[in-house]
Amino acid sequence: MTKSETRTLAAPGADLVYDVREPLFASAGHRTLLMIGQPMTAEGFGSLAEHFTDRTVVTYDPRGLGRSVRTDGRTDHTPQTQAGDLHLLIEALGTGPVDIFASSGGAVTALELVASHPGDVATLVAHEPPINAVLPDAAAADRARAAFHEAYQAKGNGAGMAAFIAMTSWQGEFTDAYFAQPAPDPAAFGMPTDDDGTRDDPLLSKASWAIIDYRPDAQALTAAPTRIVIAVGEESAGTYTARTAVATAALLGQEATVFPSHHGGFLGGDFGYAGKPAEFAARLREVLDAG
Repeated sequence: MTKSETRTLAAPGADLVYDVREPLFASAGHRTLLMIGQPMTAEGFGSLAEHFTDRTVVTYDPRGLGRSVRTDGRTDHTPQTQAGDLHLLIEALGTGPVDIFASSGGAVTALELVASHPGDVATLVAHEPPINAVLPDAAAADRARAAFHEAYQAKGNGAGMAAFIAMTSWQGEFTDAYFAQPAPDPAAFGMPTDDDGTRDDPLLSKASWAIIDYRPDAQALTAAPTRIVIAVGEESAGTYTARTAVATAALLGQEATVFPSHHGGFLGGDFGYAGKPAEFAARLREVLDAG
Protein backbone atom coordinates (compact mmCIF):
# COMPACT_ATOMS: atom_id res chain seq x y z
CA MET A 1 0.00 0.00 0.00
CA THR A 2 1.12 3.54 -0.72
CA LYS A 3 0.03 7.08 -0.06
CA SER A 4 0.19 9.54 -2.93
CA GLU A 5 0.72 13.28 -2.95
CA THR A 6 0.79 15.71 -5.87
CA ARG A 7 3.25 18.57 -5.59
CA THR A 8 4.30 21.55 -7.70
CA LEU A 9 7.85 22.80 -8.14
CA ALA A 10 8.38 26.34 -9.40
CA ALA A 11 11.22 26.02 -11.92
CA PRO A 12 12.53 28.81 -14.13
CA GLY A 13 9.96 29.13 -16.91
CA ALA A 14 7.59 26.38 -15.74
CA ASP A 15 5.59 25.01 -12.85
CA LEU A 16 6.45 21.32 -12.69
CA VAL A 17 3.74 19.05 -11.33
CA TYR A 18 4.84 15.70 -9.91
CA ASP A 19 3.40 12.84 -7.91
CA VAL A 20 5.09 11.16 -4.98
CA ARG A 21 3.93 7.67 -4.02
CA GLU A 22 5.33 6.72 -0.64
CA PRO A 23 5.03 3.20 0.81
CA LEU A 24 3.23 2.77 4.10
CA PHE A 25 5.69 0.03 4.96
CA ALA A 26 8.98 0.70 3.18
CA SER A 27 11.65 -1.93 2.73
CA ALA A 28 15.16 -0.88 3.67
CA GLY A 29 17.79 -0.26 1.04
CA HIS A 30 15.63 1.04 -1.79
CA ARG A 31 16.38 4.37 -3.42
CA THR A 32 13.66 6.68 -4.66
CA LEU A 33 12.58 5.53 -8.14
CA LEU A 34 11.83 8.30 -10.64
CA MET A 35 9.86 7.30 -13.75
CA ILE A 36 9.98 9.68 -16.71
CA GLY A 37 8.78 9.81 -20.30
CA GLN A 38 8.55 12.23 -23.23
CA PRO A 39 6.08 13.23 -24.53
CA MET A 40 4.22 10.86 -22.20
CA THR A 41 3.21 12.33 -18.87
CA ALA A 42 2.99 10.82 -15.37
CA GLU A 43 -0.27 8.95 -15.97
CA GLY A 44 1.45 6.52 -18.32
CA PHE A 45 3.43 5.03 -15.43
CA GLY A 46 0.45 4.14 -13.24
CA SER A 47 0.48 0.41 -13.97
CA LEU A 48 4.23 0.12 -13.52
CA ALA A 49 4.29 2.12 -10.28
CA GLU A 50 1.74 -0.24 -8.74
CA HIS A 51 4.42 -2.95 -8.73
CA PHE A 52 6.88 -0.90 -6.63
CA THR A 53 5.00 -0.36 -3.40
CA ASP A 54 8.12 -1.05 -1.33
CA ARG A 55 9.85 2.22 -2.27
CA THR A 56 9.07 5.84 -3.02
CA VAL A 57 8.07 6.29 -6.67
CA VAL A 58 7.99 9.71 -8.31
CA THR A 59 6.38 10.54 -11.66
CA TYR A 60 6.09 13.94 -13.32
CA ASP A 61 4.76 15.86 -16.30
CA PRO A 62 7.57 17.42 -18.37
CA ARG A 63 7.30 21.17 -18.84
CA GLY A 64 4.61 22.19 -21.26
CA LEU A 65 2.93 18.77 -21.11
CA GLY A 66 -0.03 17.66 -19.04
CA ARG A 67 -0.25 19.61 -15.81
CA SER A 68 3.17 21.31 -16.01
CA VAL A 69 2.40 24.74 -17.40
CA ARG A 70 5.15 26.73 -19.10
CA THR A 71 5.65 30.40 -18.31
CA ASP A 72 8.65 30.99 -20.60
CA GLY A 73 6.61 31.42 -23.79
CA ARG A 74 8.39 28.53 -25.54
CA THR A 75 6.95 25.41 -27.12
CA ASP A 76 10.09 23.38 -27.88
CA HIS A 77 11.22 20.39 -25.83
CA THR A 78 14.97 19.92 -25.42
CA PRO A 79 16.92 17.33 -23.42
CA GLN A 80 19.04 20.05 -21.86
CA THR A 81 16.10 22.06 -20.51
CA GLN A 82 14.31 18.98 -19.27
CA ALA A 83 17.47 17.60 -17.66
CA GLY A 84 17.76 20.90 -15.80
CA ASP A 85 14.17 20.45 -14.60
CA LEU A 86 14.93 16.93 -13.39
CA HIS A 87 18.00 18.18 -11.54
CA LEU A 88 15.84 20.69 -9.66
CA LEU A 89 13.22 18.02 -8.98
CA ILE A 90 15.78 15.61 -7.55
CA GLU A 91 17.15 18.41 -5.38
CA ALA A 92 13.63 19.16 -4.14
CA LEU A 93 13.07 15.50 -3.24
CA GLY A 94 16.14 15.64 -1.02
CA THR A 95 16.69 11.88 -1.07
CA GLY A 96 20.14 11.80 -2.61
CA PRO A 97 20.93 9.98 -5.85
CA VAL A 98 17.80 8.38 -7.29
CA ASP A 99 17.18 5.44 -9.56
CA ILE A 100 15.48 6.32 -12.86
CA PHE A 101 13.39 4.33 -15.27
CA ALA A 102 13.15 6.44 -18.41
CA SER A 103 11.07 5.68 -21.49
CA SER A 104 11.52 6.85 -25.08
CA GLY A 105 12.21 10.60 -25.20
CA GLY A 106 12.46 10.51 -21.42
CA ALA A 107 15.42 8.15 -21.82
CA VAL A 108 17.15 10.79 -23.93
CA THR A 109 16.54 13.42 -21.25
CA ALA A 110 17.86 11.03 -18.61
CA LEU A 111 21.08 10.47 -20.55
CA GLU A 112 21.60 14.23 -20.67
CA LEU A 113 20.88 14.42 -16.93
CA VAL A 114 23.60 11.87 -16.20
CA ALA A 115 26.04 13.68 -18.51
CA SER A 116 25.37 17.11 -16.97
CA HIS A 117 24.59 16.16 -13.34
CA PRO A 118 26.30 12.80 -12.78
CA GLY A 119 25.76 12.83 -9.03
CA ASP A 120 21.98 12.84 -9.35
CA VAL A 121 21.43 9.26 -10.52
CA ALA A 122 22.58 5.94 -9.06
CA THR A 123 21.10 3.63 -11.71
CA LEU A 124 19.50 4.68 -14.98
CA VAL A 125 17.46 2.24 -17.01
CA ALA A 126 17.01 3.98 -20.37
CA HIS A 127 14.36 2.15 -22.38
CA GLU A 128 14.54 2.53 -26.17
CA PRO A 129 15.84 6.11 -26.51
CA PRO A 130 15.04 7.45 -30.02
CA ILE A 131 18.38 8.93 -31.11
CA ASN A 132 18.98 9.14 -34.85
CA ALA A 133 22.66 10.06 -34.63
CA VAL A 134 23.69 6.61 -33.35
CA LEU A 135 22.23 4.80 -36.38
CA PRO A 136 24.26 3.81 -39.45
CA ASP A 137 21.34 5.11 -41.54
CA ALA A 138 20.99 8.34 -39.56
CA ALA A 139 20.34 10.48 -42.64
CA ALA A 140 17.58 8.14 -43.80
CA ALA A 141 16.07 8.16 -40.31
CA ASP A 142 16.01 11.96 -40.45
CA ARG A 143 14.25 11.70 -43.82
CA ALA A 144 11.67 9.27 -42.40
CA ARG A 145 10.99 11.64 -39.52
CA ALA A 146 10.56 14.53 -41.96
CA ALA A 147 8.03 12.42 -43.88
CA PHE A 148 5.69 11.89 -40.94
CA HIS A 149 6.01 15.57 -40.04
CA GLU A 150 5.10 16.53 -43.60
CA ALA A 151 2.09 14.19 -43.53
CA TYR A 152 0.97 15.83 -40.29
CA GLN A 153 1.37 19.33 -41.70
CA ALA A 154 -0.49 18.43 -44.89
CA LYS A 155 -3.37 16.36 -43.57
CA GLY A 156 -3.47 16.55 -39.78
CA ASN A 157 -3.11 14.22 -36.83
CA GLY A 158 -4.45 10.99 -38.32
CA ALA A 159 -2.19 11.10 -41.36
CA GLY A 160 0.81 12.12 -39.28
CA MET A 161 0.29 9.39 -36.70
CA ALA A 162 -0.21 6.74 -39.39
CA ALA A 163 3.09 7.77 -40.98
CA PHE A 164 4.74 7.76 -37.55
CA ILE A 165 3.54 4.21 -36.89
CA ALA A 166 4.79 3.14 -40.31
CA MET A 167 8.22 4.53 -39.44
CA THR A 168 8.47 3.04 -35.96
CA SER A 169 7.25 -0.40 -37.03
CA TRP A 170 9.54 -0.71 -40.07
CA GLN A 171 12.03 -3.55 -39.80
CA GLY A 172 15.67 -2.69 -40.35
CA GLU A 173 17.29 0.31 -41.98
CA PHE A 174 15.25 2.88 -43.88
CA THR A 175 15.95 1.80 -47.44
CA ASP A 176 14.53 2.88 -50.79
CA ALA A 177 11.83 0.26 -50.27
CA TYR A 178 10.62 2.13 -47.20
CA PHE A 179 10.34 5.46 -49.01
CA ALA A 180 8.66 3.83 -52.02
CA GLN A 181 5.66 2.78 -49.94
CA PRO A 182 2.35 4.59 -50.45
CA ALA A 183 1.25 6.87 -47.63
CA PRO A 184 -0.46 4.74 -44.96
CA ASP A 185 -4.21 5.11 -44.50
CA PRO A 186 -5.10 6.39 -41.00
CA ALA A 187 -8.32 4.35 -41.09
CA ALA A 188 -6.23 1.18 -41.27
CA PHE A 189 -4.99 2.02 -37.77
CA GLY A 190 -8.43 2.99 -36.49
CA MET A 191 -7.62 6.69 -36.64
CA PRO A 192 -9.77 9.55 -37.88
CA THR A 193 -9.16 10.72 -41.43
CA ASP A 194 -10.52 14.23 -40.88
CA ASP A 195 -8.26 17.18 -40.03
CA ASP A 196 -9.09 19.19 -36.92
CA GLY A 197 -6.70 21.94 -37.98
CA THR A 198 -4.33 21.75 -35.02
CA ARG A 199 -0.59 21.47 -35.59
CA ASP A 200 0.83 21.56 -32.06
CA ASP A 201 1.14 17.85 -31.26
CA PRO A 202 4.43 17.40 -29.33
CA LEU A 203 5.16 14.12 -31.10
CA LEU A 204 4.27 15.02 -34.68
CA SER A 205 5.32 18.67 -34.84
CA LYS A 206 8.91 19.87 -34.75
CA ALA A 207 8.60 20.77 -31.06
CA SER A 208 10.48 17.64 -29.94
CA TRP A 209 13.01 17.31 -32.76
CA ALA A 210 15.81 18.27 -30.38
CA ILE A 211 15.13 15.02 -28.51
CA ILE A 212 15.70 12.86 -31.59
CA ASP A 213 18.62 15.07 -32.71
CA TYR A 214 20.44 14.54 -29.40
CA ARG A 215 24.04 13.36 -29.59
CA PRO A 216 25.07 11.42 -26.47
CA ASP A 217 28.39 12.36 -24.88
CA ALA A 218 29.84 8.87 -24.55
CA GLN A 219 32.90 10.08 -22.64
CA ALA A 220 30.82 11.92 -20.03
CA LEU A 221 28.36 9.06 -19.70
CA THR A 222 30.96 6.34 -19.25
CA ALA A 223 32.91 8.51 -16.78
CA ALA A 224 29.86 9.18 -14.61
CA PRO A 225 29.37 7.19 -11.39
CA THR A 226 25.89 6.28 -12.61
CA ARG A 227 25.23 2.71 -13.63
CA ILE A 228 23.59 3.02 -17.04
CA VAL A 229 21.49 0.20 -18.48
CA ILE A 230 20.15 0.62 -22.02
CA ALA A 231 16.99 -1.46 -22.36
CA VAL A 232 15.17 -2.85 -25.39
CA GLY A 233 11.85 -4.67 -25.70
CA GLU A 234 11.96 -8.27 -26.90
CA GLU A 235 9.06 -7.58 -29.29
CA SER A 236 10.75 -4.46 -30.67
CA ALA A 237 13.59 -6.33 -32.37
CA GLY A 238 14.60 -4.74 -35.67
CA THR A 239 12.36 -1.69 -35.33
CA TYR A 240 13.51 1.91 -35.13
CA THR A 241 13.69 2.33 -31.34
CA ALA A 242 15.16 -1.14 -30.87
CA ARG A 243 17.92 -0.23 -33.30
CA THR A 244 18.58 3.10 -31.56
CA ALA A 245 18.70 1.31 -28.20
CA VAL A 246 21.17 -1.31 -29.43
CA ALA A 247 23.34 1.36 -31.07
CA THR A 248 23.29 3.58 -27.96
CA ALA A 249 24.33 0.64 -25.82
CA ALA A 250 27.19 -0.10 -28.23
CA LEU A 251 28.30 3.54 -28.03
CA LEU A 252 28.62 3.06 -24.27
CA GLY A 253 30.51 -0.22 -24.63
CA GLN A 254 27.67 -2.49 -23.57
CA GLU A 255 24.89 -4.65 -24.96
CA ALA A 256 21.27 -3.66 -24.64
CA THR A 257 19.39 -5.41 -21.83
CA VAL A 258 16.24 -7.18 -23.03
CA PHE A 259 12.90 -6.42 -21.34
CA PRO A 260 9.51 -8.06 -21.90
CA SER A 261 7.09 -6.76 -24.50
CA HIS A 262 7.45 -3.71 -26.77
CA HIS A 263 8.21 0.04 -26.70
CA GLY A 264 5.31 0.57 -24.30
CA GLY A 265 5.80 -2.71 -22.48
CA PHE A 266 5.11 -1.18 -19.07
CA LEU A 267 1.70 0.23 -20.07
CA GLY A 268 -1.59 -1.13 -18.77
CA GLY A 269 -4.61 -1.82 -20.93
CA ASP A 270 -6.09 1.65 -20.44
CA PHE A 271 -3.78 3.13 -23.08
CA GLY A 272 -4.77 1.00 -26.06
CA TYR A 273 -1.19 -0.20 -26.48
CA ALA A 274 -1.02 -2.62 -23.59
CA GLY A 275 2.24 -4.25 -22.74
CA LYS A 276 3.05 -6.70 -19.96
CA PRO A 277 3.39 -4.43 -16.92
CA ALA A 278 3.75 -7.22 -14.34
CA GLU A 279 6.49 -9.00 -16.28
CA PHE A 280 8.10 -5.68 -17.17
CA ALA A 281 8.13 -4.63 -13.51
CA ALA A 282 9.70 -7.92 -12.46
CA ARG A 283 12.50 -7.42 -14.98
CA LEU A 284 12.99 -3.81 -13.91
CA ARG A 285 13.18 -4.85 -10.26
CA GLU A 286 15.76 -7.48 -11.16
CA VAL A 287 17.90 -4.94 -13.03
CA LEU A 288 17.65 -2.31 -10.29
CA ASP A 289 18.46 -4.80 -7.52
CA ALA A 290 21.54 -5.95 -9.45
CA GLY A 291 23.03 -2.50 -8.89
